[in-house]
Formats: sequence, structure tokens, C-alpha cells
Amino acid sequence: MFARLSLSNLYHTVGAAPNRAELAPRQITVMKKVLLLLLLCLACGAAQAQTQPKLLQADRIRLSEAFRLGESVGDEVWKGWKKTPFAVLLITPDYEFLIRHPKPSSDFTSIGYDSLLKSEVYYRKRVFQTTLLATFPAVGGVSTIVIGQAENTDAKTSTPWVVTLFHEHFHQLQDSQPDFYPSVNALNLARGDQTGMWMLNFPFPYERTEVAEQFARLSRALDDALSSINTKQFDAKLAAYLSARKRFQEILAPDDYRYYSFQLWKEGVARYTEYRVALWAARHYRPTSEFRSLTDFKPFADEARAIFERIHRQLSNPQLATRQRDSFYAMGGAEALLLDRASPQWHKRYFIEKFQLERFFPTH
Repeated sequence: MFARLSLSNLYHTVGAAPNRAELAPRQITVMKKVLLLLLLCLACGAAQAQTQPKLLQADRIRLSEAFRLGESVGDEVWKGWKKTPFAVLLITPDYEFLIRHPKPSSDFTSIGYDSLLKSEVYYRKRVFQTTLLATFPAVGGVSTIVIGQAENTDAKTSTPWVVTLFHEHFHQLQDSQPDFYPSVNALNLARGDQTGMWMLNFPFPYERTEVAEQFARLSRALDDALSSINTKQFDAKLAAYLSARKRFQEILAPDDYRYYSFQLWKEGVARYTEYRVALWAARHYRPTSEFRSLTDFKPFADEARAIFERIHRQLSNPQLATRQRDSFYAMGGAEALLLDRASPQWHKRYFIEKFQLERFFPTH
């Protein structure tokens, strides 16, 4: 490109080339410096264009499918969800790409507008682990989904990865509630921690024998109730579960029970939301041809079934000491599914009466 760029071409750019005899030596020197500066600017611009990172096509297709599905789902699962920013920070081995973020911080550089993603895309050198999956105010104080590529996360393949984004996108809806953070602080569970890591590392008595044994009974009672959800035995199974739940509460310290309830409300209902989105997509959404052409594509109906089976499997084989906090995802997800049957209007109370799902059952 630059080998063909002659001085006469550059003169043509800035005006007609003057007669060299008409120029004083000093003017010629200045002109040479200007031309050299132009050449350097062009070279730098080309070098930047060549080294600028790009999203892989598979990542673009997955992200685009998630955004498209989100637009289709709208408020079908949760009222007000479609207004929640779907900001994503995709982590790759060398770079992080910021998409659909309303306030990028100054350490990001734009690579331009991506018409497939319908968003300006920004990048920076990688900061987070490539396996990370979390939602927090990671950039500009805005709740942001921080997620590795499908191959580097537990999802492994495209469809589970897209559905997992909706687990995290639901956290963005939780975070967007005006009183969410004051309500979380009012739980008084941080014990001096200012980073929010207490939500992951709270010293719940996972390994205490009495707690683990009662949790196992509780988990199996919940599995029985979930399995009977479309039968005449549902009311009796639900009552048995709620009785076991009360006994579990009685053996926990107040702080431990508040943490347990908080996790069911936050992570359990996010797991339930994954399932509901996958189920809705299976019934009402047609994936794009680009997404279907990915080698690891599978139908959303398969993913909905896999989520439900994983919930059932974890409930029927409780391992609190081993799974620890992860055990609460299935518990909360299953409780939310029971509420769909026992108290169909519970969504209306979810963001008002926070952190205690048991309040939504008919007996309360």
C-alpha cells in the first residue's frame, strides 16, 4: 500500500505540486517534514488497524443470539426485564470485549459499531480469569455480565452458554431495583467485608452434621413435591416440604438462615429463570440460521430438559458438604417452580418482599 504512495500523490492531496525552483530551501525542508509526518500518521493508522483485536465469529453469533432472544422474551418471564441493560464483558485469552454497555470506562478502546450485535464494541487487555462467570458493577459502576467464552466456562457449548447469560441477565434485573443494595446491606451479613465477597464466602455451616442431615431430608422432600407438581398429591407433598423447611430453619442460627434465604432468593430464582427462558424459547422462538449452523448447537428444548433434570438430580442426591453454596441454586430453583403452581402471582411480590421465598406460599 505505502510503496505506491509517491510524493506527487501526496502533493495532489494537499494541492498542486509547486515548481521546486520557486521554493526557497527552507520551504522545501518544511514541506518534507510535513510529508514525512503525513506518512508516519498513515503508517500508524494502518498498523493500529492490523493489530486491533476482533471478536471471533462464533462469539459474535452466540452474543447476537442471546440479545435477539432477550428482545423476543421481553417481559414474558419477568415484568420490566426488557428495560434492563444487557451489558456484557466477554473474556478471551488476551482481551476483554465490552458490548452494550452504556458507560465504558476510559481503559477501553472502541473498535467500532458491530451491526450484528447492534452495539459499539470496546476492548482492553484481559484483566479477569477466562473461566469467570459473574455479574457485578465491573465497569463504570454498571451491573455487567462478566463471562468467558463458551469453551472456557461450565457451559462448554453454545446453547447452554446463551441460556446461562439469562441467569446473569436476571441478576442485572435484581441489581437494578432501586432498593436492592440497601436491602442487602440491611441483612447485616457482610461482617466488615466491603467487597461483596461475603455473598460467596459467608461461613455457612455446610459441614456440620446436624445441618447436613436435615438439609438432605429437606432436599428430598422438595424433590418429592416437585415430582408431584401435576398430581393430586401435590398439596400433601408441599405441606411435608414446608414442614421440613421449618425444622431446617430451627436448627440454623439467625444469620445462617438469612444467608440461606438470600441465596435461594438470588441464585435459586436465577436458576429458575434460566429454565423458564429455555422453555419459552423452545415453545416460541426460532433460532437464527447462523446459530443453528454452529457445530455445537442443540435445541432450546434440550437445554430446558437438561436444566430441570439437573435440579432434580441435585435434590435427589444432596451433598451439602461437597457442593456447599451451589446446593442452594437447585433448592431455590425448585421452590420457584413450586410457587408457579401454588401461588401463580408470586412474581408480583418478588422484588417487594425480598429474600424470603417462603412468604409467597399460600400458608403465609
